[in-house]
Amino acid sequence: MTKKIITYGTFDMFHIGHLNLLKRIYEFGDELIVGVSTDEFNATKGKKSLIPFEQRAQIVEAIQYVSKVIPEQSWEQKKHDIIDLNIDIFVIGDDWKGKFDHLEDICRVIYLPRTEGVSTSLLKSSLNSIRNISKQDLINAFDILDRLRKDLE
Repeated sequence: MTKKIITYGTFDMFHIGHLNLLKRIYEFGDELIVGVSTDEFNATKGKKSLIPFEQRAQIVEAIQYVSKVIPEQSWEQKKHDIIDLNIDIFVIGDDWKGKFDHLEDICRVIYLPRTEGVSTSLLKSSLNSIRNISKQDLINAFDILDRLRKDLE
């Protein structure tokens, strides 16, 4: 009998943490369905993705562990998806621990640890730090590098 698993996420700026999570989730069953948060749903959560929904969905769908991608459009959708798609196991990152225990009456709920040292939030924070560097500081840095290069020649 096929064991169906479902997970949800935004999957913005797809990184090794996302891949590791999907691989570990897939190990719990035979068919992995992934709900990718739409841009509209992210807006209701106060989030803005750098990569549009359609592209994020295509990236996730291309992962060998993923059988199917569906749009995640609301919090309430999870319960309906689990019932409609005959899901056996709901798996999500442990940063959500306890938030989906109410689904245990219709399927098994598992919270998995995230990959240490990598997250979309960390990547976005790094990008924001780079954006905050002044134009003059960048010019000065390039001048210093140019002088160093000339000294080494």
